[in-house]
Parts: sequence; structure tokens; C-alpha cells
Amino acid sequence: MKPKVIVFSGYGFNCEEETKFAFDTAGGIADIVHVNDVINGTHSLKDYQILAFGGGFAYGDDTGAGNAYANKMKNHLWEDLIKFIESDKLILGICNGFQVLMNLGLVPAIDKQYGAREMGLMPNETPRYTVRFIDLKVESKKSPWYKGMKEFSLPVANGEGRLFAPKEVMDIINKHDLVGARYFKGEMSTYLNLPANPNGSIEDIASITDETGRVMGLMPHPERSMFFTQLPNWELLKEKYIKEGKKIPEFGPGMQIFRNGISYFQ
Repeated sequence: MKPKVIVFSGYGFNCEEETKFAFDTAGGIADIVHVNDVINGTHSLKDYQILAFGGGFAYGDDTGAGNAYANKMKNHLWEDLIKFIESDKLILGICNGFQVLMNLGLVPAIDKQYGAREMGLMPNETPRYTVRFIDLKVESKKSPWYKGMKEFSLPVANGEGRLFAPKEVMDIINKHDLVGARYFKGEMSTYLNLPANPNGSIEDIASITDETGRVMGLMPHPERSMFFTQLPNWELLKEKYIKEGKKIPEFGPGMQIFRNGISYFQ
């Protein structure tokens, strides 16, 4: 039986279709559901194995990126979210969705104290909305979302992606293996001749998990790197593969994250 995925929508999220398509292509069955339809009981989290918050600008980010949407979830669905996590299910937050998870206190949730905001995603060091491909090095040894992944490239698209936390929090995060992935100088950064870290995140962190590894947030967009032809240098790579007699891949590096989520339940 295919795992079911609920992709939250409403009030400014704008990546629902891509996120649904990625999970469907990876082998799941994804539904795009407005948050109000969960609050009023039309849909229930109990019917799903994976919960996803996609990218966008929920409530226009007017009270801080992801803050208002997080407050709506906490005020109306908090007990359901905690039961979801305790039921050995998966949660993914991408970009604005990562900001929602951070404001909800679902990551890093040190000592499984869900609800306490221990980190923040601040405006980029460079005062502009940044859109480009970056390189990631996987740090997590336990998150099912990163199973079998070491280094890969994804695009970022954010104005508030600079992760920050006090030193005492960072010490715990590093000790407890809560860093999902870090920016590093890899193929894309070199190809585009740009700094490895696109926003000034502390310790080059791009992704954080909770202590179970099943709740994961990341700033880059895996749903925008599902296919090989979405890579900025795909034409160059194509010629290289042809000369080396290698098969030209259909999928890009982002697809593996969605496949990992689906395979967790298979």
C-alpha cells in the first residue's frame, strides 16, 4: 500500500503542487489540504503517514517568516501534531515550511521538548532575496530523510534563511546529531563561482532535524531539483556523460529525499 502524504496549503504557501508531484512521483499518494480543512475535521492527520509544509510566504511573512502559520497550527492542531510525531510518522518542512517547523518548536526539539523555539531563521546576511543552486553535505547519521545521501545540490530561494542559535544550543545540536546537512564548496558553488554559504547561516547549517530524525526542515528546495534537466549545468553534464558512455539520468538529486520518505513506510 502506498504511503499517504498531506501537503498543507493556505495563506501564502505556493509550492504545494510541486511538493505533491514529487511525493507522487516517488511512489506515494499526496493530497493538498488547506489547513482550515484539517481544523474543521474535513481531513484528519490520522489518515496520513507523512506531513509536509512546502515553500512560499505564509501570511506574507508579515509577522516573521512562518510565524503566523505556526501560531495557527499551534492554536488549533498542536495535540494532533504531537500524536503524529509519536506515531512513528514523518514531517518535512521546506524553506517557508522549515520556518514554520522552527517557530512551532518541532526542530530541534532538544530532549524532545516540542514547542520551545530554540533557534531562528533570520534575514540573509546579504540583504536580498537569494535564488541559486548550492551544494549540501549530509551530516545526519539517523534521519530517514537523508538515507544513503552524502553530497548533493539543490536550489535555494529565500530572504530569511540565515539560521542562528546561541552557542549553548549549538553545542547540544552538534553533540546530539541534529544537523541534517551543511552548505559546502562543491560542484555548483564552484561552477557558479559563488560562496558556498548563500545566507550566512551559523556553521553553514542548511537543515535541522529533531532527535528522532523523522522531523526534518531544510532551506533549499528538493522539489525544484527533481529532474536532471533542472540542474543549471545539465547540458554540460549531458555532453560529459555521452563522451564517457554513461547513461543520462532522468532524475535530479532532490528526488532522493522524497523517495527516502516514501520508502520509510515500505
